Amino acid sequence: MIEKIKMTTPLVEMDGDEMTRILWKMIKDELILPFVDLKTEYYDLGIQKRDETRDQITVDAAEATKRLGVAVKCATITPNAKRMDEYHLHEMWRSPNGTIRSILDGTVFRTPITIDSIKPVVKNWEQPITIARHAYGDVYKSVEIRNEVPGTAKLVFDGEDGSHEEVVINQMKGAGVLQGMHNTDKSIRSFAHSCFKFAIDTHKDLWFSTKDTISKKYDGQFRKIFEEVYEEYKDQMEKLGITYFYTLIDDAVARVVRSKGGYIWACKNYDGDVMSDMVSTAFGSLAMMTSVLVSPDGKYEFEAAHGTVTRHYYKYLNGEETSTNPIATIFAWSGALRKRGEMDGIEGLQKFADALEGACFDTLNAGIATKDLVNLMEGIEPKQVTSAQFIAAIRGNLEKRLA
Repeated sequence: MIEKIKMTTPLVEMDGDEMTRILWKMIKDELILPFVDLKTEYYDLGIQKRDETRDQITVDAAEATKRLGVAVKCATITPNAKRMDEYHLHEMWRSPNGTIRSILDGTVFRTPITIDSIKPVVKNWEQPITIARHAYGDVYKSVEIRNEVPGTAKLVFDGEDGSHEEVVINQMKGAGVLQGMHNTDKSIRSFAHSCFKFAIDTHKDLWFSTKDTISKKYDGQFRKIFEEVYEEYKDQMEKLGITYFYTLIDDAVARVVRSKGGYIWACKNYDGDVMSDMVSTAFGSLAMMTSVLVSPDGKYEFEAAHGTVTRHYYKYLNGEETSTNPIATIFAWSGALRKRGEMDGIEGLQKFADALEGACFDTLNAGIATKDLVNLMEGIEPKQVTSAQFIAAIRGNLEKRLA
């Protein structure tokens, strides 16, 4: 009987929706609770509970993360009109991730989980590429107008000090569309601090890219603030032998494709949204992509990069076995437990997190895999298993590593 590892400070545990909620319980029951005397402050972020509390529970979970410092989150539904009808919701509640990111003022870092038998589509990539996505503003907080008639479109700012500034966007000769978006120096600066701190924490080079040659004020402000913040971390980075590099977004894309990987690529909100999916797919599968939200003051929230796997959930409800990949969710738990161990000085918790991830690699390297990975594997004879069988195989390898 293995003695359970003790914890001193709880994790914030945020439960989720659909198939990932089913996997969440399986992972806890099979891979964590038998080995760790788990302490969590539990928040149910399932769509029904969010609706019942008018989304206050999401705010409470984010505030708890600020207080306790480390959280682990299951994938959650961001409802659209169809989901409102399906779950009989009172409102089309906003993304829980967006709420949490806003409260923590955090940056999302997404890194693919790589194994030897799954080769990246980009053949020269040898190490994972981490995408750092600025998760505030830009097109995601934009306002839009559809004009049906000719007219003058203007961008106007009225300062609280009485100042007034306006520029003509376009003399619209006919029908068209208009969009206005914003960002703030405070949010950009927090983004920069999180990126440099994460680069130092992981000992990786940091790349940053925008299009400041075209967007001279908007993107130019991002570049300016990053250069200012870099001066605060320059000495630390030089001592570690890591670098900061800025280039235009189009040049960055070309450099990324030609590179060997192994760095952090910081992107504005939309760029990061797109590039994280590109990188995850090129490395194999979105289900093999970790995601960690880091605040400028060092609070961490770990989750999987993918969604709730709705299609598999409907199969599960019909009594069918599914072959759903739980790896990214397992790594969310291992990442949170490792960080909790680091913060609390519990070496056993850190070693357990390493063993859990190692057991996942042992299982995959033996060719035991879920359906999404089987056709991607090379050099071994893969065996497709159900989610429950996959987690059971990881449990067996974990017990060997902990013996």
